[in-house]
Amino acid sequence: MSVVKINAISVPEHAKDRFEERFRGRAGAVESTPGFEWFELLRPLEGTDQYLVYTRWASEEAYRAWESGQDFARAHEGGGSELAPAASDSSHLWSYEVIESSAPDRP
Repeated sequence: MSVVKINAISVPEHAKDRFEERFRGRAGAVESTPGFEWFELLRPLEGTDQYLVYTRWASEEAYRAWESGQDFARAHEGGGSELAPAASDSSHLWSYEVIESSAPDRP
């Protein structure tokens, strides 16, 4: 089954617009990676300042291959400490294995 990586990143109020802009400008940095399945950037609505970066991969090996490659480095460089998730002290990476999944029925 697939694996999910969720990066929880605390973003102060004054940096939210720039943080989101950085993700809009990522220009498909991961979409062509073998084993990549899904990406979502989730904005908090209430109760927290943590954005969630959700990616889904065919396997742990596929994620590790991307993480150790040049595309990962390019996707996480620049932007300064306020914008670069990899440089944030308030970032947490959670890993999950998908054990059950469903989607709407489509004709």
